[in-house]
Amino acid sequence: MRISLITPAARMSRAGNRTTAMRWARILGELGHRVDVSTTYPETHPDDADVDLMLALHAWRSAASIARFKTRYPDRPLIVALTGTDLYHYLAADPEPTLRSLDLADCLIGLHDGVPAALPARHRGKVAVVYQSATARAHRWPISDDAFEILVVAHLRSVKDPLCAARAARRLPAQSRIRIVHLGGARDQIWADRAREEMAHNPRYRWLGDQPGSLVRRWLTRARVMVLSSQQEGGANVVSEAVVAGLPILATDIPGTRGLLGPEHPGYFPVGDDAALAALLRRAEEEPRFLEHLHAFGAERATLFTPAREREALHRIVSRL
Repeated sequence: MRISLITPAARMSRAGNRTTAMRWARILGELGHRVDVSTTYPETHPDDADVDLMLALHAWRSAASIARFKTRYPDRPLIVALTGTDLYHYLAADPEPTLRSLDLADCLIGLHDGVPAALPARHRGKVAVVYQSATARAHRWPISDDAFEILVVAHLRSVKDPLCAARAARRLPAQSRIRIVHLGGARDQIWADRAREEMAHNPRYRWLGDQPGSLVRRWLTRARVMVLSSQQEGGANVVSEAVVAGLPILATDIPGTRGLLGPEHPGYFPVGDDAALAALLRRAEEEPRFLEHLHAFGAERATLFTPAREREALHRIVSRL
């Protein structure tokens, strides 16, 4: 089939939505489909708008494209992949366009197994879960000898609470060897200034800015622990990347992460609670058995994130439609 894949993230963006869109385009291409990736579905009627199926990431941000496609081709299948902001923000903050997208969709993709519970009852039967995959690196970076490095992979946006780990590090005792290494671009100059100011006053914090995926994956093999401090997530791909890399995870106790790591994961802390995070960081540094426990829980989930499983899930959805 010819498929229009819509993502609101721009072509050169390193946002999670763009990464997901390009990986799915590659998988669908390998399955024999022709995939056109764009940020919007055209208002006019060029030849490239005549597609057999649309897969749109983000029910709210892609609402206009979704409506145009279904108006033009009401009998052709539409898949909508739900993001964290769809599920945990826009359904309440701006429900009309979000619910319209859900109503128009023939299938809804959720990125974790808690998605149906976040939706109105009438939409739950449309949900198919696709766990985002990751591939382990053959070579690992050597672990630092002079610091216990904690990795944060998050763009500087309020919803990510990106400086939570830095705040937690300020609470650590003087003898701690913990250092926070933060990878992620600043949404605007204000956030960049905040990160630089934190570095100037917090010797445990290093912000390295926006980095290519290849370098992020190298850091995933080098760090001792990753911290995911988001206020909301739809199913962060960096979780699967970390699990596959064998990197223990400390994360906020939110549905989007519980749906990936499981409800019994021992590394959860309340949203925004840097004191609770600091206590977990101390345990990770000082208690080898706790670190092993975190690693074991991640390893149990690793089979969810294989490329073969993601490929089969997408193949099953598209074939059914």
